[in-house]
Amino acid sequence: MRAKVASPSRRSKFSLVAADKAERFRAPQLPLVNHSKRHLGENPQVSATISCPVSDALQVKRYFVSGAVQGVGFRYFTQDAAEKLHLTGYVRNLRDGRVEVFAAGTAQQLAQLRAILERGPRFASVRDIQEEDAAADARFAKGFAIARDA
Repeated sequence: MRAKVASPSRRSKFSLVAADKAERFRAPQLPLVNHSKRHLGENPQVSATISCPVSDALQVKRYFVSGAVQGVGFRYFTQDAAEKLHLTGYVRNLRDGRVEVFAAGTAQQLAQLRAILERGPRFASVRDIQEEDAAADARFAKGFAIARDA
């Protein structure tokens, strides 16, 4: 008895649809440009440079948030906000009742974080935020953490 073998020219409906989609969404091939002097006279081609805006320089800030900010979920609120803004650093409670936030990011990201800190979580009452520049710390360059209380 002979086993049925599908011919290679016969494709399933699924593979035809997949091949059609792959063909439609293929990135266009751009011609290579030769900038040598001998080539410019024969058949000059136009070249372009695609530039991306350079991101703002990394800044590091330390915020001291005072008010009713301990025992109300302020650290978790801050960690969530910082992670959404793609900041690195830490947040921790201080013995004097304040919360310290150490954050590294662009000026725009840090301004957004400050606005969020001023609002605080639902049951917090932010009275004041002191802001100061800080030196970068490699220990906190990989994410945003809740640190031990000081």
